[in-house]
Amino acid sequence: MMTVPVVIDFEASGFGKGSYPIEVGFSCRHGDGWCTLIRPEDDWQHWDCDAAQIHNIRRETLIERGKTPQMVAESLNTYLGGQTVYTDGWTQDYVWMARLYDAAGLTPRFRLADFREIISPPQEKIWHATRIQVQEELNITRHRASNDARILQMTWLRSYDATRLVH
Repeated sequence: MMTVPVVIDFEASGFGKGSYPIEVGFSCRHGDGWCTLIRPEDDWQHWDCDAAQIHNIRRETLIERGKTPQMVAESLNTYLGGQTVYTDGWTQDYVWMARLYDAAGLTPRFRLADFREIISPPQEKIWHATRIQVQEELNITRHRASNDARILQMTWLRSYDATRLVH
């Protein structure tokens, strides 16, 4: 029997070169979530207005309320140490996680893995429809990292249960 995966999500200043993490959140095995804003380092200047319209976080808010990369990296290591943590955007999230940990001068004590490692072909077939259903049921209106992580986790769980019952 598969255990419920821990899911992490990053929001960022934009995409591509120069982008950096602005928020990280995760959903634990029992659905408990954690989320925090990340204060940009002085040399983190890239800001994409299109990305900002999606996450709806102002750079000024990050400067005022965000935690330092070191505080965020230490918290992630405390909460997630020794675990495999899944993301649906591994290539981007890995770069943003690396940028966070580089700024903090730390190393992640958890493994960041691609969600595709644990999604079976039958789950993949119903993934999109299941995700829409989960989003509607949870009625989450804010596009934030911990919300996205919870939606992904619930989609995995629901699609896993649905495909397991068929076989």
